[in-house]
Amino acid sequence: MRHLTVRTETTAIELPEPLTPTLVLTVTWHTATKAALAWTWEYGDDGSRSCAVGSRDPLGGVRDRAAEREIVAQVAPALLGTTTATDGEALALAIHELPHLRTLPRVRVVEEERPDFREVDAAPEISFDLVEPDQDKPVTDWFDLAVSVRVSGEAIPLPDVLAALTLGLEFLVLPSGMYVTTDRPEFDRLREVVAAAAELHDHDGERIAVGRQDLGLWAQLAETGLVDAQVAEWVRRAEALRDLTDIPRPEPRGLATELRSYQREGFWWLAFLWQHGLGGILADDMGLGKTLQVLALIAHARAERPDEGPFLVVAPTSVVTAWADESTRHAPGLEVRVASRRTDDIAELAAGADVVVTTYTLLRLAQEEYAAIAWAGLVLDEAQQVKNHQSKTYTAVRTLDAPFRLAVTGTPFENRLMELWSLLSITVPGLYPWPRRFADKVVRPIERDADKVVLDRFRARVKPFLLRRTKELVADDLPPKQEQVLPVELTPRHRKIYDTHLAKERQRILGLVEDFDRNRVAIFSALTTLRQLALDPALVDDEHERVGSAKLDVLVEHLLEITAEGHRALVFSQFTSFLRRVRARLEESGIATTYLDGATRDRSAVIDDFRSGSAPVFLISLKAGGVGLTLTEADYVFVLDPWWNPAAEAQAVDRAHRIGQTKHVHVYRLVASDTVEEKVMELKARKAELFAQVIDGDGAMSTSIGAEDIRGLFED
Repeated sequence: MRHLTVRTETTAIELPEPLTPTLVLTVTWHTATKAALAWTWEYGDDGSRSCAVGSRDPLGGVRDRAAEREIVAQVAPALLGTTTATDGEALALAIHELPHLRTLPRVRVVEEERPDFREVDAAPEISFDLVEPDQDKPVTDWFDLAVSVRVSGEAIPLPDVLAALTLGLEFLVLPSGMYVTTDRPEFDRLREVVAAAAELHDHDGERIAVGRQDLGLWAQLAETGLVDAQVAEWVRRAEALRDLTDIPRPEPRGLATELRSYQREGFWWLAFLWQHGLGGILADDMGLGKTLQVLALIAHARAERPDEGPFLVVAPTSVVTAWADESTRHAPGLEVRVASRRTDDIAELAAGADVVVTTYTLLRLAQEEYAAIAWAGLVLDEAQQVKNHQSKTYTAVRTLDAPFRLAVTGTPFENRLMELWSLLSITVPGLYPWPRRFADKVVRPIERDADKVVLDRFRARVKPFLLRRTKELVADDLPPKQEQVLPVELTPRHRKIYDTHLAKERQRILGLVEDFDRNRVAIFSALTTLRQLALDPALVDDEHERVGSAKLDVLVEHLLEITAEGHRALVFSQFTSFLRRVRARLEESGIATTYLDGATRDRSAVIDDFRSGSAPVFLISLKAGGVGLTLTEADYVFVLDPWWNPAAEAQAVDRAHRIGQTKHVHVYRLVASDTVEEKVMELKARKAELFAQVIDGDGAMSTSIGAEDIRGLFED
């Protein structure tokens, strides 16, 4: 085989010297908040050779890759990869990034049609103008307001403002390119107003919807910006109700009783609501004369508009007689008629009357008859009776036709905010029209998430329609009240019975709590048994008749002492079976008593017996005597079985501690040590906090009774 050898000669090729690159950023401004970015490399003194950053080498080897990397290292990687900038990013590019890039060597910035980017310090001008409704649309209780936002004469669309605030952007860019910081009180108030309106109606572009009765929000509008003449009228009305200033102050007419100063202010508030066809909730502390204030309003209304129909007062059965008596005492000129039987002719009673008083039960049973009458006003006394918006009584109340609706209660809600919604939906139906939306937007954020912003917004919204004065505010008109817990040690035999039953029931109850809603009845039944055992084992089993009750021993000891000194006492229990045992024991001890529970027929006679002084001790079941009684003859109150509803106990205590009382009132709660009662006292304190937070404006957040609360009663 032959081999062929080929010789080649290497020829040197001379390449061009690499050129120094320049990084060029071209910014094309479409608007002040929208820009396109193009990044290129330029080579040559005249920049005649260029290529896009990141492209392959189309320049025939003139690129200096090492120099490019040095330049790129000075530029933020995120910025280098950006091709568009919008909204806040566009502003940040203009006022932060571009000035920095201009300081870098071998970097050039080219801007086309740059807007006038400069910060202005002028305060935003916000205005609200009423939008006239279309003639072909039905009239509603909602007003559309056009919202205008201007800075230095430039208008900014409301959605743009809200978007910047929601995203937490530092600046808001005007169409010209000028910008203003979002950290301004005017924007904070605007955001709050829009958020409040959105709880009920989603805002539509440049408009928000405000309910006719949403006076809390109307008042906020004036604090936020300018309002037109039509809106101003609603604002004036709202501010007057919210602040209780600049409202008419008519003199009461037809009253035989002089109003105290705070009662007179309450009357003015009621008269203003009535004058404008608005409703409300009179939620003064128990014992401060709510009935008298309502009678003052009715007398005023009848004098102002004598041709209108009568007022309808709906009250618990136990309070109806008291209403008639109070009317005779305080407003003798009013013609008051009482519907006491199902067979009463309501139309006949209403004819020529100033006031018709009926019960919640009769209203429910004769719903159509009451709804057929045009009432001048509706007053719901002890209005917590309609706290359940799914009840038949609530439905019956909602069917009544009355231009003025007032709820009277010292406890506008006890456990859940939905109870307060029930009263608002009756008295101010346009404020929170839909229960599901109220639950989503108000109840859950407050009760579950402890959202203070939502809470403050809610309180501002209801403030014009809810008047509450506590006894602390009118302390000059009431003597002191001293409250004390009396721990009661069970006897050894009693303790053994209680502990044995508790050990047997603990695991069963904790198991039931796993499905709390389904087992609610069984859980509370078991708790009731434990409560009775803590009072007296004989309440649960007759075999324990001779064990005795330590609480009863303590009670008798105290009553013997105070009655001997001439004092008089109210004794409350939720269990009538225990009250009967108390009565028997007191009679054995020579202490005269009178007695009231739900089965008492001649209620007035029993009350008169106590007031006359024939018996120094009044035994009262909590349910039958917790409302509608004025028993200022007593200066001692004993609660034998405290439980977790602080409102119910407060109502009982305030039978004695109310206007008209001149003596120091002593309140004792008897609590069996190391029992479920002791743990419930801690739970009750937490439950009272939600009411204080919403109605009185202090305290901490809380929730209603739930599975975790029940577990806490049985865990060591």
